[in-house]
Amino acid sequence: MRKPKITIIGGGTGIPVILNSLRHEEADITAIVTVADDGGSSGALRNALQLTPPGDLRNVLVAMSDMPKFYEEIFQYRFEQSDGALAGHPLGNLIIAGISEMQGSTYNAMRILSKFFHVTGKIYPSSEKALTLHAIFQDGCEVVGENQIAKHKGMIDRVYVTNTYDQEIPKASRKVVEAIMESDMVVLGPGSLFTSILPNLVIPEIGEALCQTTAQVAYVCNIMTQYGETERFTDADHVRVLNRHLGERFIDTVLVNIEKVPKDYMDRNQFDEYLVQVEHDFAGLKKEVPKVVSANFLRLENGGAFHNGDSVTEELLNLIRVQQ
Repeated sequence: MRKPKITIIGGGTGIPVILNSLRHEEADITAIVTVADDGGSSGALRNALQLTPPGDLRNVLVAMSDMPKFYEEIFQYRFEQSDGALAGHPLGNLIIAGISEMQGSTYNAMRILSKFFHVTGKIYPSSEKALTLHAIFQDGCEVVGENQIAKHKGMIDRVYVTNTYDQEIPKASRKVVEAIMESDMVVLGPGSLFTSILPNLVIPEIGEALCQTTAQVAYVCNIMTQYGETERFTDADHVRVLNRHLGERFIDTVLVNIEKVPKDYMDRNQFDEYLVQVEHDFAGLKKEVPKVVSANFLRLENGGAFHNGDSVTEELLNLIRVQQ
């Protein structure tokens, strides 16, 4: 029996939760990763080398690899703040940046590192060029740069991307459109709506492919609202924004967590950008998508509320089996 082809689209914080579970299943996995990060180590390396930022790709690489724990610790090691020019840089970011420069693109670097670390599946940057994220707020103000968007007070109306270092229209990385078109399922998220998921979708070729593919498109809705992005959002609001950006109702299924996060559980010092639990609007969801799957997808860990990767993966595979 043929393995189902599943493509996951998002950023380096949210989708590794799913990828880490999915790689243990009988599935042909592709990860398409955002390249609009302009803060911290990723931003510094991107500006210095004019390459796609490596941070999100690094986290996805670790999630999809069977590297020993010690190798992971080395790859994820972050230099101390007292280490001069290296301060704050994860070693893995420097490795990805170095191989990208040597091989001419981050796409080539990820192919090499995927073999080196025995990655289960394929990892593609959403674009082979660094992208700049632009947000238009409801008050008409435009803020440029992912790192600046969350700092601006107000509600985001829409986002778009431009190439950072030239005037060309942003293009999808090699193999990305092909992966979307050939998939049995495309999964969006989980992750920050405006800064992790949408920067991929608003690349014209990717948006068009998502609207045209015969794959089932599933969205894993966030558990918590996020400061500066989705304050006071319901689950239906999240889906509404995605559909509006692509100009049609392209999502087939939404996965919604219905388990309550215990009051006062969240560690506000560690997870200060996550505000309250996303409220449900099932009537609104039914207007936006054909199918809603609501279940306990919650995992509580270290003062944070996350998706249970095993539970989400099980549901995604069930959806594919029903489809087949």
